[in-house]
Amino acid sequence: MKQRTYTSVLLIGLVVVSVMLLSHPVTSLRAQSQTSGLRDNEELARLYKEDQADRTPMNGKPIDWNVVGPRDRAREARVKELYTTNQLRTGADYYHVAMVLQHADAPEDYLLAHELCVVAISKGEERAKWLAAASEDRFLMSIERPQRFATQFRSDGPNSAMRLYQVDQGVTDELRRALEVPALAEAKLREARMNKKN
Repeated sequence: MKQRTYTSVLLIGLVVVSVMLLSHPVTSLRAQSQTSGLRDNEELARLYKEDQADRTPMNGKPIDWNVVGPRDRAREARVKELYTTNQLRTGADYYHVAMVLQHADAPEDYLLAHELCVVAISKGEERAKWLAAASEDRFLMSIERPQRFATQFRSDGPNSAMRLYQVDQGVTDELRRALEVPALAEAKLREARMNKKN
């Protein structure tokens, strides 16, 4: 009789725990336990904002790469230093570093950006989903392999048309949607819009 009561209590306990786990997404529980009480790194947030501001000049002016390029290199060096000295704590920190590295020049930086996005997502940072796909695509493009998510475009020079870089057909639009990436057909329409003569 005691064995049957013990088994019943154990089963009820397992049901209660299962219901609790199912009612809260695992990623949000994990994110809460990993980032609770932690604050975003203010320097990383500033570097991220500067990176984004350099890509959206005021008054519709074109980006001056002679100015932005050296700033990018300085930001990349600093975020790598913060990364290697374990200064990343929150999902936003990982995302901010990944975005800066997405604008680097080396395949290993794009790969690291992708890996940092995986961690950011595991910590509940939803903005990292699209960047996880884009950084993987940029890595593949940099090693001259087909991209998977159709996020990358390339031109042969300043006066050449922008073209959607070669896409591996192994990724479905459903997987793209899960990572907040537009469908392949939308990427092709974007290519056409970018090259439309005004």
